[in-house]
Amino acid sequence: MISPPKGRNIPALETGQEEARNSNSVAGARLKSVIERIEQLNSERAAIGEDVAQVYAEAKGAGYDVKIIRQIVRLRKDTQEKRKEEGDVRDAYMVAIGMDLV
Repeated sequence: MISPPKGRNIPALETGQEEARNSNSVAGARLKSVIERIEQLNSERAAIGEDVAQVYAEAKGAGYDVKIIRQIVRLRKDTQEKRKEEGDVRDAYMVAIGMDLV
């Protein structure tokens, strides 16, 4: 902090600086809390990702086709209507390029 010249007292400046410092420390503490929460969630997401990979490895070890399982997991997220619409578009594209429909 800059000292005021001798014989001059500037309380408003000092008070304003103190308020700014307090405001910054509160904002800084809140920001730090947000960042730490994000880091914790990212850590949890990484752990869950490892768990999911382990389940896929177990499925592969049991003889299942993991590529197909991944497709089914993705498809189950969508509604039946969306799956039908995507299937229709895919079929139209296949016909357009001369592929046989399965």
